[in-house]
Amino acid sequence: MKLMKTEEAVGQILCHDITQIIKGVTKDAVFRKGHVIREEDIPVLLSVGKDHIYIWENNENMLHENEAAQILYDICKNEHMRPTEVKEGKIELVAECDGLLKIDRDKLNRINSLGEMMIASRHGDFPVKAGDKIAGTRIIPLVIEKEKMERAKEAGGDAPIFTVLPFQKKKVGIVTTGNEVFHGRIQDTFTPVIAEKLSEYDAEIIGHEVSDDNHERITACIQKLIGQGADMVICTGGMSVDPDDKTSLAIRNSGAEVVTYGAPVLPGAMFLLAYYEGNIPVMGLPGCVMYAKRTIFDLVLPRVMAGEILEKKDLDILGEGGLCLSCPVCTFPNCGFGK
Repeated sequence: MKLMKTEEAVGQILCHDITQIIKGVTKDAVFRKGHVIREEDIPVLLSVGKDHIYIWENNENMLHENEAAQILYDICKNEHMRPTEVKEGKIELVAECDGLLKIDRDKLNRINSLGEMMIASRHGDFPVKAGDKIAGTRIIPLVIEKEKMERAKEAGGDAPIFTVLPFQKKKVGIVTTGNEVFHGRIQDTFTPVIAEKLSEYDAEIIGHEVSDDNHERITACIQKLIGQGADMVICTGGMSVDPDDKTSLAIRNSGAEVVTYGAPVLPGAMFLLAYYEGNIPVMGLPGCVMYAKRTIFDLVLPRVMAGEILEKKDLDILGEGGLCLSCPVCTFPNCGFGK
């Protein structure tokens, strides 16, 4: 790479894209890398503030920003994602299906700490839709040492930084609990909320049982739905410490192994997660899920629908960002809740 006065560069080869920015109109390249500069290009280059430019000179120890950007993309990429066109040393990753974004945060931080390169992404453990940007990569200088990109490859290892887990079409059973609903004293307003949230993931509700607060009946309902082929069972209500609330006991007695009863999230502290035979999630949802717009259920559901088997530590770390501010206009997931 060699620096030259623009007015003396006719016939030379540009070694990087030249960007023109017109506020409110455009931000794009007027000349691409590899363009041979012509006499008529000089006024255009001067108009975008390029009194001096870099022209290409081969150096076997250096990589051009676009070549290095491809290496950085290869470190990041996985199935169900595609790259954008490389431009100015930058490539973005775009999701090709609806799913859950997973990020190897340690690798991401290691590579960003190397300097002269960067990877920026959206938050992991949240849903993405086909066509959504997942991340952007960029090489900072115009050229970078090959040795530094080799260090980036080593930091990246064999597995990609980003993964999109496609959502699975699950068969769901719902158990509505509570004497007040069972005996017809009040209308069930909980189940419609759950059905609406499940519809975002194209889940199929294969059964709906209503039980009083008798824990043996609730357990029987859970087992009945699993026997009918449910991939997931959701129990609504009965999760507090009141003497009539027996749902947590019923879930334990169903044979499901409890991962956690309680989570550092508001709304949703009394949430229960268990697994039947290791892979069928059984959830106990507190009453807040019925009336609050966003709760612990909105943080856990996408991960479960992607087939992720959650451990207690996955919920233990939700405390920072676990407080929903109940904004008058909800912008979730484009807010700090769960992040």
